[in-house]
Amino acid sequence: MAPDAAARPTRAELRLAAREQSRAQRRGAAKAATRTALLRVALPSVAALGVAAAAAVSVQGEADQRAQAAGRVPLSAADEAPDTAAAHAAAAQAIAAGAPAQASRGDARQPLAGAQPTEAPVAQPTAQPAPEPVKPKVVMPVAQHGLGELFGEAGTHWANRHTGIDFPVDGGSEVYAVTDGTLRTQWNPFYGYMTILKMPDGTEAWYCHLRAYKVRKGPVKQGDVIAFVGTSGNSTGPHLHFEIRPQDSKPIDPLPWFLANGLDPR
Repeated sequence: MAPDAAARPTRAELRLAAREQSRAQRRGAAKAATRTALLRVALPSVAALGVAAAAAVSVQGEADQRAQAAGRVPLSAADEAPDTAAAHAAAAQAIAAGAPAQASRGDARQPLAGAQPTEAPVAQPTAQPAPEPVKPKVVMPVAQHGLGELFGEAGTHWANRHTGIDFPVDGGSEVYAVTDGTLRTQWNPFYGYMTILKMPDGTEAWYCHLRAYKVRKGPVKQGDVIAFVGTSGNSTGPHLHFEIRPQDSKPIDPLPWFLANGLDPR
């Protein structure tokens, strides 16, 4: 056999080489299709993988294309770097299973819509009821302040010393109950027309030399009009003679009694 004829491949060898080349091309096409499918699955998860992962996928795709153009078969998914292959596989499985993509650091820094903090509502103060006015312990027996004759004074008008204090006011002036209590009235030749107010603790207030009564007997409230100033009995002119007599006791000075109850009638 001639040397040229021995160097030529036989038909069987040509057919075998053609089949091997066809198989290689089919394997290359299958690997390229697998690579394209992985890229199609992985690309929608760019937001989850971040900008760096998307750039890496693009660079790898361009490298595979250049490798195919140069006649080199690209690596399969199993031949890739373990970290990249695992990342692509995990992304593909998450998307196929419908799991939400992991947010990137940039996404985590974005404020959520409608989740901005708002100021806490300020509690409006509730209207407080007006405090009730404090009731005075005692009130004046007449409207006008000022005293005439004082307790204990001596004079020709009294058999003994003066047993009360005098309020020199006009005849007909109103006379008031100094506290709550119960009234009774009577006539006395020295005191004239008089009203006696008995207080809850048993103390009595005597109003003397009256002109007329407004209330003759019964309960009254502090400040009620009970009589009118006159000059009846042993009197030299219109005035109110006022006495304080503790229960079952002789009269005491009304001025310290008024002062002890927070009122100065002077």
